[in-house]
Amino acid sequence: MTLHFIRPTTGATFLPRQAADSIPFSFTKLSEILFRLSIMPNSIEAEAMKKTLQECEEPAIDEETKYCATSIEAMVDFSTSSLGTRNVEALSTTVDREAPPKQVYSISRVQKLPSSKLVVCHSENYPYAVFYCHATISEAYKVLMVGKDGTKVEAVAACHTDMAGFDPEHVAFKVLNVKPGTVPICHFLPQSDIVWSPNK
Repeated sequence: MTLHFIRPTTGATFLPRQAADSIPFSFTKLSEILFRLSIMPNSIEAEAMKKTLQECEEPAIDEETKYCATSIEAMVDFSTSSLGTRNVEALSTTVDREAPPKQVYSISRVQKLPSSKLVVCHSENYPYAVFYCHATISEAYKVLMVGKDGTKVEAVAACHTDMAGFDPEHVAFKVLNVKPGTVPICHFLPQSDIVWSPNK
């Protein structure tokens, strides 16, 4: 497969829970948040924060539980309570080189995760680390591959088996030229995303 693994650019770090909880995290409090974090109201950063807050406050998709974690402790709490166990594994795509080119990768091994009950957390654009997490039923895999230049990748792939409730305008449907709910949609997760899975 020809793939391009791009390292995340945000570099935002988690705040300790106590610090994160002391800062409002609501679209209605955007002015106060911008003031407290010394961010200009009409800046590009302020627009990105506005978008993140709006996304975090949108209703969840059918039968999906979602949560925006503003600390690692909050992410762990949401993930373990959603999965019903504290015996979990956190996985993300790892690449052994700083900036590998777009190239052909040979897949050497595929290992299915033991459970289809997962929590997936996506990195959001915010001054400190914020992850949009959602509990989902999907098939997930660890995929070992090697690039033509020798780059080694341990990727996490997810296959969404029921996307019937998704927006028909979602980019995945357009790229694959399919309708919601007709076929599973599979993709590799970027390096900034985290998949939480129960250990079995």
